[in-house]
Amino acid sequence: MLVIETIEEMQAASRALRRSGKTIGLVPTMGALHDGHLSLVRASRATCDATVASIFVNPTQFGPNEDLGKYPRTFEADCAALERESVNLVFAPSVAEMYPEGACTWVEVEGVGGRLDGASRPGHLRGVATVVAKLFHIVGPTRAFFGQKDAAQLAVLRKMVRDLNFDLEIVGCPIVREADGLAMSSRNRFLSAEERQRALVIGRALRAGSALVEAGETSAAKLLAAMRAAMAGEAGVRVDYVAVVDPATLEVIGDVRSGGLLAIAAVVGTTRLIDNVLIDVVVPDATSVVRVPEENFFAAGR
Repeated sequence: MLVIETIEEMQAASRALRRSGKTIGLVPTMGALHDGHLSLVRASRATCDATVASIFVNPTQFGPNEDLGKYPRTFEADCAALERESVNLVFAPSVAEMYPEGACTWVEVEGVGGRLDGASRPGHLRGVATVVAKLFHIVGPTRAFFGQKDAAQLAVLRKMVRDLNFDLEIVGCPIVREADGLAMSSRNRFLSAEERQRALVIGRALRAGSALVEAGETSAAKLLAAMRAAMAGEAGVRVDYVAVVDPATLEVIGDVRSGGLLAIAAVVGTTRLIDNVLIDVVVPDATSVVRVPEENFFAAGR
């Protein structure tokens, strides 16, 4: 496995792969890798000839009062994990390499970029879109792999790729969870043992909404009521948002007959966590039972 730190070298390596007829999978990360990240690597290896993983803690997606300074940096352990997964190249640029002095160009996806996490964290999704656009230009991947946990990011990047005609495929991969149902996140390591238990309320709330959908309920208002009731009263947990939205536009919807996304963001102690459940398209028959993906999620914590 080769670790590359400069844009020029990364572009040269990618050109060589493409000239030899190889497809390239890109897995963008900020490091502090867990099994969720590694599931993206495995998805890339299953469908692409070569896999590139980037490790870059992107400062432009953090707000002034957010956790950039304490975001975990575990570069050596991350590289060891990627090498075990047979990653071909790791792109690990410095901040100065990615944002040279005087850089002032941004990619902002209007509308969708201002919803959910875009509303809660102004500028966050602009920073995500900008750095990912740069990675796409530098690496030139055939496919890029992202986790469904970051649903707002996924919606923004899909819209960006369509609008700017990037010649690549965005692949969304299922959320990977701990045995108790908590979505894997690099930030989970910030939770104390007590906070870790409190954080499980997010999964309980999503299961409450999902159970209604599986029973045939399609009203967004009733799903919201069930999720909010499940979240209510949990000490040390501050709700940022509970939402039922269109997964592509992140716009609020009135029912899930055509599918939808149940999404929650909450701050547990001082750690902000996000999670969601994607609802399949619903047949407009009120008696139909809806299949909600992530069967392992529903078993977790029961």
